[in-house]
Amino acid sequence: MFDPSVLLIVSACVYLAIGVPVAFALGLATATTLLLAENYPLMVLLKETFTGIDSFPLMAVPFFILAAELMSGGSLTEVLLRFAGQFVGHKRGGLGYTNVVGLTFFSGISGSALADAAGPGAMMIRMMDKAGYDRSYAAALTAATAIVGPIIPPSIIMIIYALQDDKVSVGQLFAAGIIPGILIAVAMCVVNYRVSKKRNYKGEGQLPPLREILLTTWRALPAILLPVVILGGMRAGWFTPTEAAVVAVFYALVCGKFVYRTLAWKAVPDILARSALLSASVLIIIGFSASFAWVLTIEGIPQQLAEWLVSMHLSPVAFLILVNIFLLLFGIFIEPLPGVMVLAPILAPVAVQMGIDPVHFAMIVIVNLTLGMITPPVGGLLFVTCNVSRVSMSALVRELVPFLWAHGVVLLLLTFVPALSTWLPHMMGFK
Repeated sequence: MFDPSVLLIVSACVYLAIGVPVAFALGLATATTLLLAENYPLMVLLKETFTGIDSFPLMAVPFFILAAELMSGGSLTEVLLRFAGQFVGHKRGGLGYTNVVGLTFFSGISGSALADAAGPGAMMIRMMDKAGYDRSYAAALTAATAIVGPIIPPSIIMIIYALQDDKVSVGQLFAAGIIPGILIAVAMCVVNYRVSKKRNYKGEGQLPPLREILLTTWRALPAILLPVVILGGMRAGWFTPTEAAVVAVFYALVCGKFVYRTLAWKAVPDILARSALLSASVLIIIGFSASFAWVLTIEGIPQQLAEWLVSMHLSPVAFLILVNIFLLLFGIFIEPLPGVMVLAPILAPVAVQMGIDPVHFAMIVIVNLTLGMITPPVGGLLFVTCNVSRVSMSALVRELVPFLWAHGVVLLLLTFVPALSTWLPHMMGFK
């Protein structure tokens, strides 16, 4: 008779090592454990997989994905890039700043790092390449900035985390992500400043006239206001997170069709198809992660780990340092979504026992796991960026080093200054 917990973890590692996609690795590991351990019927896999996605709050995920696709289909990318470029495009390294600011604004619509990189990111890489920037540097800047996508609201990962930890709400996490997201953007701008000065990347043109700035800002305003509508409506009690996602879909449809008038009805079927495929891939990950987490829970692994951590009598600071190291290593091999599904129920209760604010801890977990997307060898964002930029992985990773150091500084600030995560939710009155 095999020990189910050991079998589960070992089989998951084996499947990941041979290149099985993360979602299917978790599902196959669960199935292997159920078959070989013989403690539970195989039907558990199906039951827990479907139970994991049978959730009303989880409906927000496909709706936010659809809203992002509608906004992208409505030429929103060009509008936001033009808005960002008018303020910083004329400065040294101007297109680099435009890349950072544009992706930051777009992240408030997409909620996805991959969407940021594949959409406006790909466009900015081409523009920077034509302007004389090293293509590998443009790709590295795009990848490093794109991880803002899951941090600035709306965020799919935050919705999933809130479902795993009843101490936090979606509204709290959405509000908590704004300042960390801005900090990351500022850090990327600092790196861009240093690199642009060293390599003499010059700006383009000059600051536009005030009239042009006002017109461009007015045109971009409906797109920029989407996160405000979502957060404001949730805070006012007008709608739940799931209802907010539906509101976002209608808002995106109205903006694309009637405000910007760039969304054609004939494009809607393709948008719906892309949204359905992306939603299905996300829900597959969530479903198999739920079955994997069920076996962990039923075997008492979270409880044993929690007891072990508590027995070490760590201070909150030492615990956070240990968690950061663990999450950074874990995030190298596991995508953020399954990482949150598996780890949040284990680590969050321990953090609460140690007196750590649940919102503060949630942001540490989310930022750490998101950083795994740009950490070799598994980082999914690296592969997407290499594909859209046609840059080799080695060249991309080489240019990525200063950005990783900047992310490390931001992570340390978020870890040791809880107010960066907790101040805004408290100010907005989220409970």
